[in-house]
Amino acid sequence: QVQLVESGGGLAQPGESLRLSCTASGTGNYFSMFVMGWYRQAPGKQRELVAVILSGGIRDYGEEVKGRFTISRDNAKKTVYLQMNNLKPEDTAIYYCQGRYTKGADVYWGQGTQVTVMS
Repeated sequence: QVQLVESGGGLAQPGESLRLSCTASGTGNYFSMFVMGWYRQAPGKQRELVAVILSGGIRDYGEEVKGRFTISRDNAKKTVYLQMNNLKPEDTAIYYCQGRYTKGADVYWGQGTQVTVMS
């Protein structure tokens, strides 16, 4: 079974940066064929897409984070990253890592990591 584990969350002040990591296991040699993404959910709000990166490297971002966040991946390490710059209080949420195998239909989720932005 595929497992995704997030790390790197924590407390940051407005304007600071955090880097989230999501490491996969159970993927064998197929990690490069996974579409990977980051989602977040804040209290009282629906879960929303933050960023996605395809197996070929194409990236897409939610409108609220464009220009501030960058998603990347290291297939050798089976890890996807989310570099978050110029953090705002509105970025406070639980951030979840998602993986989807392009040759199948299953979707996998990590346990989430808390990001809190406040003075």
